[in-house]
Amino acid sequence: MKYLSEYRDPELVKQYLEEIHKITTRPWKIMEICGGQTHGLVKNGIIDMLPEKITMVHGPGCPVCVTPVSIIDEAVYLAKKPNVIICSFGDMLRVPGSQKSLLEAKAEGADVRILYSPLEAVQLAQENPEKEVVFFAVGFETTAPANALSIVHADKTDTRNYSILASHVLVPPAMEAILGDEENQIDAFLAAGHVCTIMGMEEYYPVVEKYKTPVVITGFEPVDLLQGILMAVQQLEKGEYKLENQYTRYVQREGNRMAKQTMEEVFDVSDRMWRGIGTIPQSGYEVNEKYRQYNSRVKFNLDLPVAPENPECISGDIMKGLKKPVQCPNFGTKCKPEHPLGAPMVSSEGACAAYYHYSDKK
Repeated sequence: MKYLSEYRDPELVKQYLEEIHKITTRPWKIMEICGGQTHGLVKNGIIDMLPEKITMVHGPGCPVCVTPVSIIDEAVYLAKKPNVIICSFGDMLRVPGSQKSLLEAKAEGADVRILYSPLEAVQLAQENPEKEVVFFAVGFETTAPANALSIVHADKTDTRNYSILASHVLVPPAMEAILGDEENQIDAFLAAGHVCTIMGMEEYYPVVEKYKTPVVITGFEPVDLLQGILMAVQQLEKGEYKLENQYTRYVQREGNRMAKQTMEEVFDVSDRMWRGIGTIPQSGYEVNEKYRQYNSRVKFNLDLPVAPENPECISGDIMKGLKKPVQCPNFGTKCKPEHPLGAPMVSSEGACAAYYHYSDKK
């Protein structure tokens, strides 16, 4: 099982833990940017095995979690329109909007479907020419290429009853927003390996240099995470700051050129609102003018009022690393996976869901 079993090797885990304990002399706060990394840390009990002086802070790297209430409202609005089929990945259906979720809209009769690929949605549009098919396109740079490709495919096949509701967000601007926040306490970052597999490493060098903060690109298995933490602590203890790549088996400096070309063909970089955080400039993708007929916001003339976030949900503080899920007064009581107040309790990558399912610190 190449590239999997060896990264779960108990002996390697032990070695990295011992080395981290050996070299750590000062308190350090390290943010893992990705929800997949958060789940790896919590599920495998790594957080409890680290030195007390190392605090792992959970970042905003869960695309479902950062999708704001207003965009959920857009999706629900479209779902309730006659002759519209709205499709998305399963996690998105239970994320609460200001009034209801897509799952609740489905229960009321809306045609809401779970798909595993946007190309399935294009096929669905071809099979239902009398319907408008909308794919709710959520994700970081990892899912953006497939969503862009679906538009290219729809255009080539003249599938004009297909469009996407884009809620794509970008990692480096989020890191800058966190580091530039006056409450920031982050000493180093673990960057998301799958994002860098697509985008490469170039975008992170300016972040490291501007904020004098170490960034280590890692994978998601226990050995990946511990090696990444060790590399970050080694830099911090020496007073260094640089970009390092632990995930060398997948991440190349230039990234996936073909994927990036497809995204550049279809998307423009735009400002994007993040749930609980607010608008981060130039932190998202929106369908460009060339393919505007496949942009759901243009096709349906969407102009809904901006909805406020649930005041009982502290998702913004959690995703900026200011609080842990267990510090929320509603965690595990008023807010549970079956009745979430916010998206971090819904998503399979959400920090709140990770703590609820895998941690005894409830």
